[in-house]
Amino acid sequence: MTTTTDGTAFAADWQTWHDEHEAARASEHGFLAITSIRWLTATPERFEDAPGSWSTDVDGPVVELADGESLEIDGATVTGTHRFGPLPERSSTNLVWHAPDGDVVIEVARRGGSDVIRPRHPANPTRVEYSGTPSYAPDERFVVDARFAPFDEPRAVTVGSVVDGLQHVYTAPGTLSFDLDGPRTLLAFNGHGDGLHVLFTDRTSGVTTYAANRSLDIAAPDAEGRTTIDFNRATNLPCAYTEHATCPLPPAENRLDVAVEAGERLPA
Repeated sequence: MTTTTDGTAFAADWQTWHDEHEAARASEHGFLAITSIRWLTATPERFEDAPGSWSTDVDGPVVELADGESLEIDGATVTGTHRFGPLPERSSTNLVWHAPDGDVVIEVARRGGSDVIRPRHPANPTRVEYSGTPSYAPDERFVVDARFAPFDEPRAVTVGSVVDGLQHVYTAPGTLSFDLDGPRTLLAFNGHGDGLHVLFTDRTSGVTTYAANRSLDIAAPDAEGRTTIDFNRATNLPCAYTEHATCPLPPAENRLDVAVEAGERLPA
């Protein structure tokens, strides 16, 4: 396992990261502000928490704004009919609705092969009443050295979703091997920049941590494949807080047969 020489500094670094993560989660238009997820079809439909009439076809989502309705996209005001064009999988774009009671963000996204919108209202009770997520105290025992083994070619991996019948496809460049009360292996997905990303469950899942999944970002391996996994920074995905999420489930390879008593716990 990886150790640091100053436990106080380790705990302070974790606290700074944790505070920043909590602030982002509870931000004005973060996922706690989502009031609904609307699955678009070929039939135009109006929704109570967003302006316009929404539909989708082979050319992507469409919104038809009535007289007096408008949205803002990249600082430009849009009225009438607006076509978004085909959206890449897992992409999203945000629009601003200057509603009477304050600005609302309308997220237009593609998830699991379907186009959706998710309005983000700052006054949503889920956000307003949020009081924080409990976490295990930072523990250096759960900072482990890992070795990345790349596949000959990155693999497309299909995983399930918290939404029945929905699937997500991720690119897996290789595996991470490490020791945590015995040898372990995780399937790694592409992460931010050159980094890696893993979804996992463990023996705490459904007991003290969220049952469906936890998420972890990992620094890019060096030239020899070495990196570090810090389970203290394992986080909950949006589905732990809202039913308006499409979070992926971990691949079977990432169900760890060990209690990872580190990172975020079940939401309060």
